Amino acid sequence: MIVRVRFAPSPTGFLHLGSARTALFNFIFAKKNKGAFILRIEDTDKERSKKEFVDDIIESLNWLGLKYDEGPIFQSERIDLYRKVIEELLDKGKAYRCFCTKEELELKRQEQITRGQTPKYDGTCLKLTKEEVNEKLSKGTPYVIRLKVPQETLVFKDYLRGEIKFDLRLLGDFVIAKNENEPLFHLATPVDDYYQGITHVIRGADHISNTPKQLLVFKAMGWKPPIYAHLPLILGEGGGKLSKRHGAKSILEYKKEGFLPEAIVNFLSLLGWHPKRDREVLTLNEIIEEFDLDDVEVRPAIFNIKKLLWLNKVHLRKKPADEIIKIIREDKDFEDLKIYIEDKYSIDKIYKIIELGKERANNLREIFKVVDFFFNEFDYNKELLIWNGYTLDQIKESLIKTRETLKNIDEENFKPEYLKNVLDSLSEDKGYIYWPLRVSLTGLEASPPPIEIMPIIGKEKTLKLIDRAIEKL
Repeated sequence: MIVRVRFAPSPTGFLHLGSARTALFNFIFAKKNKGAFILRIEDTDKERSKKEFVDDIIESLNWLGLKYDEGPIFQSERIDLYRKVIEELLDKGKAYRCFCTKEELELKRQEQITRGQTPKYDGTCLKLTKEEVNEKLSKGTPYVIRLKVPQETLVFKDYLRGEIKFDLRLLGDFVIAKNENEPLFHLATPVDDYYQGITHVIRGADHISNTPKQLLVFKAMGWKPPIYAHLPLILGEGGGKLSKRHGAKSILEYKKEGFLPEAIVNFLSLLGWHPKRDREVLTLNEIIEEFDLDDVEVRPAIFNIKKLLWLNKVHLRKKPADEIIKIIREDKDFEDLKIYIEDKYSIDKIYKIIELGKERANNLREIFKVVDFFFNEFDYNKELLIWNGYTLDQIKESLIKTRETLKNIDEENFKPEYLKNVLDSLSEDKGYIYWPLRVSLTGLEASPPPIEIMPIIGKEKTLKLIDRAIEKL
């Protein structure tokens, strides 16, 4: 069997983490099995479907590296196919037109609830004769199309959850189309799955209740259904529904904030799955290599923003400076960062600044925040210069000693190894030398080591900043 899977979002909103996780698991399952990953846009909801959401879905998938093999396929362009299936279902007597009004349906629903019954359609229009149907059609009476539901128990095997049973007597004949030209989700989806040769439907557990309805369409048409695998839900950190409060933003929002696609993919892969080897930092290729659908859990996965931040930090440290510069130059979301890479420093020094910044940054945007002292004027209180109980006069002596030592070093020797050897010799208490020097050069308590900073800013600026600190004291 050639594996064919699909990611089938509705373009009624931006692509969020939950849907992206579904796309990822379909993608890696397809790649693991040398199959096809298809992008299908389920846009039959004309009122809510928007092009901006389609564009967002495509951009998000491309950014994450989830390249689809076929598509995007738009359901709105396949109405003729759905009409053909609807007409066949009507001709076979597997479906029928329902002329009941919304008011009539609501009245029946309330009556059923009052009697303690499960609300469902009572089959009123199923009893209409052909002549009665034709008469209503000739008068232009509005209608929907319902699928006949057998009064039995439906059993299907979920790949992850085993046997699942549904009592169809609780379901009632459900609507599959507003009319012959307006199919609904429960018709269009199984029709496309059949005609696109989908072998496995991998989607969230929130779709389990939809599966019986779609299987009934397969049965009514005499088609072999695909294998269904329902992924665990993603819950917020408190165990409740995932929301913005927990960090459930759109994929492109994370992108704009400076998250890396490698980190998002790595994080999403661990929501419901874990590699056999006890590792957490994985590339997409490593995930594909190790992934096995059998290892996906069914219990809900918990969204953990701290873990996402940690993974982003790890992947950021691994990313070379030239790739970071390329992102900034080519991505419209980082126009505001271009000023840093086009600054007065040479490209070699920009590389070094990025290498220093990314060691302390949580995301791409923070790289330049933590090394802002390279680019902008800064100030600080003189008390920040104090180290470990030393007096202001003692700190001043440290800076004067450091200045005199650095003044006698040639510019070509302003290199980390040489500077470290020289400064280490000035005192047994390294903090006494390095702490006030660090603050002088950065105005910060935490920063890259002074010996890494001085070669970048140069001897002249180094001495100037030390002079300013001495004046403060």
